[in-house]
Amino acid sequence: MSKYINFTKEQREQARRTDLANFLISQGEKVKKSGSEYEWLDGSQKVTIRGHLWYHQYEQKGGDAVDFVRRFYNKDYAEAVKMLLNNCGGQIITSPPIEKSHKPFELSPRNDRMSRVFSYLLLTRGIDKDVLYEFVRKKMIYESSDFHNAVFVGYDSSGKPRHAHKRGTVTNNPYKGNVAGSQLEFIFHFNGTSDRIYLFEAPIDMLSFISMHKENWKNHSYAASCSVSERVLFQCLKDNPNIKNVFLCFDNDEAGQTANKRIANKLNKMNIQNEILVPNLKDWNEDLTFSEKGDERICHQAL
Repeated sequence: MSKYINFTKEQREQARRTDLANFLISQGEKVKKSGSEYEWLDGSQKVTIRGHLWYHQYEQKGGDAVDFVRRFYNKDYAEAVKMLLNNCGGQIITSPPIEKSHKPFELSPRNDRMSRVFSYLLLTRGIDKDVLYEFVRKKMIYESSDFHNAVFVGYDSSGKPRHAHKRGTVTNNPYKGNVAGSQLEFIFHFNGTSDRIYLFEAPIDMLSFISMHKENWKNHSYAASCSVSERVLFQCLKDNPNIKNVFLCFDNDEAGQTANKRIANKLNKMNIQNEILVPNLKDWNEDLTFSEKGDERICHQAL
């Protein structure tokens, strides 16, 4: 147990509002600029940083600078405050209070052609053409005219676009991100009429799974969280009372399976039937592209 230190109110607030990107750099860590935020990796898991605030995308937890040091540097409260106050030789950098901005949601302009998106999704990612064309027909996938990204659009129950996820179509460009102002409850999803819904980490994994299970696929519902969040799932359950069975299909890695179990526990408490499906390889697209006969391959297992 650390020695008790009687910090002043001002010292506590100063430590709490330490700019985390600058703090991490001073500790020899690498951070990546992403729009108005920064990204830092906790192992292979992404932590989003904005000023003195952070959010762990896979654990779905966050806090301020003091919470960050306690969580990732294994310090108690007094040790964390002292470490932050001593940061950069005493020249601590604090961030101003965070004000929430409400930038209006706006879809990226559409390109007249979809040659790059078709090439990327059909040839590079191996998505079935009939499946892809159905989503294109419903205006759920298009090619942006600015950077030729594949744009995956999510609509609300009234048919209004509420979310858009962008994915680079250049093989050596791993760019992906959500359009500013997107509402996470309405991420890329497809509503069927059966009692089943399948939840995935990414739109491409969702399309890959459907490509491998084409028979009567339109009967079922599907959603991509663009992370490991359950927000789009619970919105789909709210909007589609016919859904009684949930299939959790996150990646075959520690983060994905931890999230699967976390969401399954929530569903169990709500008495909603659920099952965890796991790809053989890292994700469903790897299963698809590494299989010579993807539609015949046994590509999932229940935990």
